Amino acid sequence: MVTGAGSGIGRSVAVELLRAGWSVALAGRRKETLEETAAIAAGVSEGAAVRPVPHAEESTEVNAPAETDALCVRTDVSRPEDVAALFSAVRDRFGRLDLLFNNAGTFGPGGVPVDELEYDAWRHVVDTNLNGAFLCAQAAFRQMKEQDPQGGRIINNGSISAHVPRPHSIAYTATKHALTGLTKSLSLDGRPYRIACGQIDIGNAATDMTERMRTGILQANGELAPEPVMDVSDVARTVRHMAELPLEANVQFATVLATNMPFVGRG
Repeated sequence: MVTGAGSGIGRSVAVELLRAGWSVALAGRRKETLEETAAIAAGVSEGAAVRPVPHAEESTEVNAPAETDALCVRTDVSRPEDVAALFSAVRDRFGRLDLLFNNAGTFGPGGVPVDELEYDAWRHVVDTNLNGAFLCAQAAFRQMKEQDPQGGRIINNGSISAHVPRPHSIAYTATKHALTGLTKSLSLDGRPYRIACGQIDIGNAATDMTERMRTGILQANGELAPEPVMDVSDVARTVRHMAELPLEANVQFATVLATNMPFVGRG
């Protein structure tokens, strides 16, 4: 399962896994972008015919292009009922869950000073990045614990911001720091049930969300400066490596970043 699979890192990881032969549930807020992801993986054009998959939740649309072993489920990870419907659809379709890439997230209103940040904006970032990650991890943990054979792997998408912040990014940074605690607790609590949990911290992967970094982004010294980016496929290959390890081995934390981005020397 890949959350936030309709664009960016989530799309790249989903395509990598599908092309490697995984059966993948694609979760995201927009059905049409999930279908595009599945079509890209299958090497077919956008708008390809889809095969409907029955589902009990009327508010959740589920479908998959016929050429791929993909299940597309429209999901808002901040809504417990959506997450429950997602995992129900996965059980109905695949019978078990071996991997969750907990990826869905938002930057929120970037560039807003802490004293000007609206509470609703703060809450939206926390609900998506942290509460959504928890809801999906909790549901995955339950299913992995109960299934036979027992076990599975959860990979959380952290960020360079799980280590150090950018200016005016308090909501995003706080949630990414919290994800590190979520990862450690899941890793510890999962030991008796063969549930491994790791985290990938990503810096400047080239996606629509990071496009502004190429033209100039605020630095710790108050200046605007462009930053290098890396191909998002390099992230996808790293996630696939983490995913395909035997459960007796785990990448607890991995940092993948554009080589010359201002991370080690940030600030």
